[in-house]
Amino acid sequence: MPRTDFDRHLRLLEDDLLMLGSMVEKAIASSLDALQRRDFDAAQEVIAGDDHIDNKRFEVEEKCVNLIATQQPLATDLRVIIALLHITQELERMGDYAEGVAKIGIAMGDEPPLKPLIDIPRMAIKAEGMVRRSLDALVNRDVVTAQVVLNDDDEVDALYEQVYRELLTYMIEDPRAIRRATYLLWVAHDLERIADRATNIAERVIFLVTGRLTRQAHPEEGAQPPA
Repeated sequence: MPRTDFDRHLRLLEDDLLMLGSMVEKAIASSLDALQRRDFDAAQEVIAGDDHIDNKRFEVEEKCVNLIATQQPLATDLRVIIALLHITQELERMGDYAEGVAKIGIAMGDEPPLKPLIDIPRMAIKAEGMVRRSLDALVNRDVVTAQVVLNDDDEVDALYEQVYRELLTYMIEDPRAIRRATYLLWVAHDLERIADRATNIAERVIFLVTGRLTRQAHPEEGAQPPA
């Protein structure tokens, strides 16, 4: 394959990945909107849409593998393809977290929320922005924007700690609130993990551009609500 054809295939591969990213961003926003409006039909659409996200991930991965197998790229080209493989996996996991938020919204039913949703939507907006900026950093090979994503993760972590402490106080003061508080904790946890995955993408972009792997200290994933 001539170099021009290889570059074209690589651009198409990135376009497919960006399409996956757009699907994931929409799923995140829709899951929170459904939760806030208690729209069970919208939540079901997010859950059903996760299959499309999964299929897109496998499509991108297959194209990455085929490009490696048929062209045996070296050095920088191989680094780009491997980065796209990793980023595809990160995006698919974000889709799973959005699906988790939608499932929690359905599990909550018509029962009123324990408290007004203030910090959780703030977490969602911040996490969505991190996903978008991490992909912009990839497209533009922009280390500065990638570093902004790493810095933004601290803010999401701080919001999560705030939500955690507040909900824990509710549970201590009134054991009857434990179930409703736990639902909101699961939502906050999923959003915090989305932000962590966006940070992973930013780290991969920095490695792609500089050859240096920057690692943020992320905690291990905790227990997830039942599917």
